[in-house]
Amino acid sequence: MIRNAWRFVLAAGSLCAAPAISWGQADQQAYCTYVMEQAQAQRDLLRTPMATAGFTQPETGLPTQLVGGATLGLSDYRKAGITMDVARKNCELYKTTTGAQQIIQYGLASLEKQALLNRLALIEAASKSLEALMEQASKMLEAQNATRLTLFTLQTTKIKLEADRTDTRSKITAIYVPPLSDQPLKELVAQKENNEEGEQKALDKLSRQNNWDIILTVGAHQQVNPVSYGVQPYGEVSVNYNLASHAVNKHLDRAAEAHDEWKKVQESDVIRQTEVLRQQLMDCVGVQEAKLASFQEQSKLLEKNLQLVAEPDTSAAFDFHNQLAATQLLLQIETADASFRIDRLREYLIKNY
Repeated sequence: MIRNAWRFVLAAGSLCAAPAISWGQADQQAYCTYVMEQAQAQRDLLRTPMATAGFTQPETGLPTQLVGGATLGLSDYRKAGITMDVARKNCELYKTTTGAQQIIQYGLASLEKQALLNRLALIEAASKSLEALMEQASKMLEAQNATRLTLFTLQTTKIKLEADRTDTRSKITAIYVPPLSDQPLKELVAQKENNEEGEQKALDKLSRQNNWDIILTVGAHQQVNPVSYGVQPYGEVSVNYNLASHAVNKHLDRAAEAHDEWKKVQESDVIRQTEVLRQQLMDCVGVQEAKLASFQEQSKLLEKNLQLVAEPDTSAAFDFHNQLAATQLLLQIETADASFRIDRLREYLIKNY
């Protein structure tokens, strides 16, 4: 059976990942169909007797004979069933491997899309609050109780919010996330390991069938010159055994062990990439926590300043109050965004690891 190696790259994005190549159910079904058809062709070839025909001369001086018959090896007949078993296990392994790969490929991209959608909601809420401040400032400006600087500051904040909204929407449209399995990654990886072990055992069993064979041959022979009137049946049983079978089996056992060790360190294997993803998630949590702590510290300072001008009684105080309020709206978006990302990352870690 042809073995497949999967290679994929975890790219860094705004949440530490970006979308990559996808495999879906259609791909899995197409691959399994291909593998099973190949296996069925090999099965039919192995379990069907081989027809033989030819001329032979048993001994010098005896008449030439026409021989025809069929030959079937017991080892080949057993290989036919094992070949189908290998194909089925290979199909199941492919499904679990690609299922885990999809989560590794798109898991962080999915989290990033959730965070961006949440950010849009935060921007919308901040925009409504800003509209209320602008309406109040406009009324006070008409009453000549505020300066145009106040309104300009709020308008500048609105421009920033609109730019942020457009940028966020652009990022969302650039992220592709296919439907992902609800099954935790840790379960898919465990299934993948079990399926891989089962496939290796089936392949090992298939290889061991080459160590021996019992060949059955039946047919009939007819004397050619001079032509005799009777067709005589014949049969033959032969037993073959490879004298190196003991050494071959030892190498097969070592190959199975070496395969397990290889999978543990293979960079393109999902087991290794799952561990890489876990470390990425942990690093992302650390980055977002530091970011959140900084925003929270800035929020405290901003809140203290707002308390000083909680009830502005001059136009200058009102201008300063609105500048602080506009800045607070922007800071609230960043703080809530960082908090949301931390929560989603932690949930993802708990579910999948």
